[in-house]
Amino acid sequence: MNKWQQQGFEHPVPSDITPQTVYRARRALLGAAGAGALAAMLPQARALEVAPQGRLPRLAAERNAEYSTSEKRTPYDDVTTYNNFYEFGTSKSAPARNSGSLRTRPWSVVVEGEVQRPRTFSIEELLRLAPMQERIYRHRCVEGWSMVIPWIGYPLSALLERVQPTSAARFVEFITLHDPAQMPGQNSSILQWPYLEGLRIDEAMHPLTLLSFGLYGEVLPNQDGAPLRMVIPWKYGFKGGKSIVRIRLVRKQPLTSWMRAAPNWYGFYSNVNPEVSPQDWSQAYERRIGQGSFGGLFTPRIPTRLFNGYGEQVAYLYKGMNLVKDF
Repeated sequence: MNKWQQQGFEHPVPSDITPQTVYRARRALLGAAGAGALAAMLPQARALEVAPQGRLPRLAAERNAEYSTSEKRTPYDDVTTYNNFYEFGTSKSAPARNSGSLRTRPWSVVVEGEVQRPRTFSIEELLRLAPMQERIYRHRCVEGWSMVIPWIGYPLSALLERVQPTSAARFVEFITLHDPAQMPGQNSSILQWPYLEGLRIDEAMHPLTLLSFGLYGEVLPNQDGAPLRMVIPWKYGFKGGKSIVRIRLVRKQPLTSWMRAAPNWYGFYSNVNPEVSPQDWSQAYERRIGQGSFGGLFTPRIPTRLFNGYGEQVAYLYKGMNLVKDF
């Protein structure tokens, strides 16, 4: 019995999880007969390098080169079918299967708490609030996989400045929609719903912190957090709340969903750090989804970088902190 089962959670450990690119390639290899069949597989794998257009409405944005990596982007097919979104199920393929029930119009977001001008924004207002940017960010998961994704959005600071945080605002909470009829995973007790995440106010105001409405030139698919989500590229992916309906500026550090569920594994900061492995499996290496031969079957391990490689931009936020204790 692992720690999750002892705490009443049916949570798979990384050794139990086969990356989707691997099991798809494995099935293809097992079904292939001879070199001719293998050769037929390869063009399909290469075709995933280019994102198919026209699946969802386009979302125009200017590329922000200052904050974009030049690394090879993860194929659109992997970005939209290999997801962590427990509101739709705990397996990586469940969100793509189960999120069709999510209705993203009408949609509104309440911004409240320690602000001078609390307000409710419609999704249409949020889409017009600031110029859209495309930023190609590295994305890292605690389970050892990573992606490179072209997100579309604008800095969260553009929204927060509209509501004028007070001097008492020290943290920002992000709260996901709670509707088990639309989100069948919320019928489980694996987490306390609604999903809640948070940032320190200076993290939230950092120019890398993105309020995202799309990826690959299109609006967000439901399984990736439609209609809006957070992207904080120097932190593990679970910090990025999805399908957000409420943003609260508060005085005290929030007790986030994963801190409540497993405090010894998931700390408030959750900065990518190869030296810290509170989840009892190493964070020193990662595997980039969608890379490697035969559609990802032989995906090489690459060293994990502190702050996911964004240390030059964000390390000053944690000056004087113990990054092992404050994980």
